This record gives sequence, C-alpha cells and structure tokens, in this order.
Amino acid sequence: MAHTGAVEAGRQAGSLRSAVVVNPVKVADPETLRRTVGDTLAAAGWAEPLWYETTVDDPGRGQTEQAIAAGAEVVFACGGDGTVRACVSALVGTEATLAVLPQGTGNLLAANLGLSTDLAAGLAVAVERGRRLLDVGEVDGQHFAVMAGMGFDAQMLAATSETTKRRIGWPAYVVGAVRHLRDRPMRVEIRLDDQPPLRRRVRSVLVANVGRLQGGVTLLTDAEPDDGYFDVAVLSPRTLRHWLALGWGVLRRRDRVPRMEEFRARRIEVTSNRAQPRELDGDLIEPGRTLRAQIHRRALWLCVPRPEQAPDLTEDAAAAAERGEHLVEEARGEREE
Repeated sequence: MAHTGAVEAGRQAGSLRSAVVVNPVKVADPETLRRTVGDTLAAAGWAEPLWYETTVDDPGRGQTEQAIAAGAEVVFACGGDGTVRACVSALVGTEATLAVLPQGTGNLLAANLGLSTDLAAGLAVAVERGRRLLDVGEVDGQHFAVMAGMGFDAQMLAATSETTKRRIGWPAYVVGAVRHLRDRPMRVEIRLDDQPPLRRRVRSVLVANVGRLQGGVTLLTDAEPDDGYFDVAVLSPRTLRHWLALGWGVLRRRDRVPRMEEFRARRIEVTSNRAQPRELDGDLIEPGRTLRAQIHRRALWLCVPRPEQAPDLTEDAAAAAERGEHLVEEARGEREE
C-alpha cells in the first residue's frame, strides 16, 4: 500500500526532530490536533515533536527560532497566513525545513502547494520528505514566500471579516473585494531593477514569487518559486466591465489578460501618490506610500508534494492527501492496539 512506503521512507530517514508552531486561535480542537500529529509522526519513525504556541505579541517568529535552537529539522506552521509568514521569516537562510499545516481560510502558501485545511495531506507531504529550496522576498525587513501587494488586494483583505471567513471560507474574500471595485485608482511610479521608471494609474501591484491567489486561482502562469525573479502583475481596471474582463481572462488563462501588465525583476520599488494598504502573503502590514521588494535566491527549504522539481508546486497534492489519510488511520490503529 502507498502509505506503507511513506512510513518506511520516514523510518529510513532516522528519528527526525520536528516542532509545531501553532496559533491556538485557529485550532478548533487542540487536543485532537496534538494527538493526530504526534501519532502520525511516531508511526513514521519521527521523534515526538516540540510544541510552541503563538501569542499576540509574537505570531511565530520567536517560537520558530526557539525550535531551530532546540535542533528541529522540520518546523510545522499550523495556523493562518500570519503564522506561516512568521515562521518563514525565522527559517530563511537556515537548514531547517518548513512544513505547512494550514488552519486559516485563506492560506496563500498552502494554496500554492495544493493543500486545503486537510491535516492529513500536510502531514503526508512532510513525512514523505519532498523538499524544495525556494526564493523568498523581503519588504521592510519582513519576508514573504508567495506574494506582496499594494492597493486593491490589501483593501480586499482589510474588508474581509474573520467571522465571514470562518463561516464560508475563502469566498469571503469576494465579498470584501466587491466593496472596493469602484474605488479610485492610485498613481504609481514603478522601478524594475535598473530600468527607467514606469508611471501608471493602477488599482493594484502584485509582486509574486508563485502565482496562485486565494481559492487556488492562478494569476501568473509563468511564476516559478526558485528562478531568482519576481513576476509582477500591474492591474488597472477602472470600471465593472474592466473587472469582469480581467477576471474572465485570468480564469481562462489567456496569454494576455485585459487590464493586466506583467513584468519580471529581481528588485521592484512601487511609489504611490498617497499611502496605500499593503500585504505580504495574505497578511496585512502597515500602510505606506512605497512597496520596495528584493528577492533572496533559494533561501527557504519547504516540504512540497512529490515530485520535488515539478514546475507546479501542487503536483501530486491530491494523491498526497489520499496517502495522508492512510497514514493517519494507520497511526491511529497503532495507538489503539
């Protein structure tokens, strides 16, 4: 059976040391989570994981640094976008590997791995030891693995309530988006590496390492997580008709999407005529007039569905979910014997 091979692979890897950095606010049943994770890792031959809870003052970076100092080789980020991003910041440039156990409703990194809030799938991906060394972006000393944004995308996040997200999941972001479709555009100057600046009237500028949005929608089809470049999307719809054309173009994955320009760069600086909301990996940061991003090449080890070098990070995600269910069931059976 497929899950047996995964368990044996884990045992051959030795008694791996791991840690779980969990946001307790995002977890409905902490006891079940802890038991499931511990039993599954034990069945795969891993040591008992260390556990750290995030706090309001520290959403995960300090806890991840503690885990690394304690010898953790794999750090499970268990929470929403903020938890994952905090863990990323601590793991950049280290040999420890990030594994995602998404518990939030709009987790961007999980979406780009093809993972939902399926705990079993996240565990299977980690246990099977598929790893990939990813580029990481930096804005104002803060890191992101997926995407930085300024303008409409951050407005949408700010307008989406936690209550609505818990009730209906990622479609809640559509509700937030509708509230800002008719907002006025911003005037921006965009500098890409050492090229002359571009001047535009836009609704949003997205600086992406990988290309999927909430709900798994692919915005940038050519974005690769380890090519040393950002893929930049400049969105300039002004009317409802423009928005519909842009959305339809994205959904149909046309080579050219109406009202969207695409660029590539290692460094990007966006300066607006007024302060704008900003976000990193679906997590709001302080508003500002400037979004200045630089890329760190191959700076983060990430557990990914196999095969590790597939162009799309979601490769094998559905099969990994099935193997994960077998893995969890086997672990549960061993505990009950």
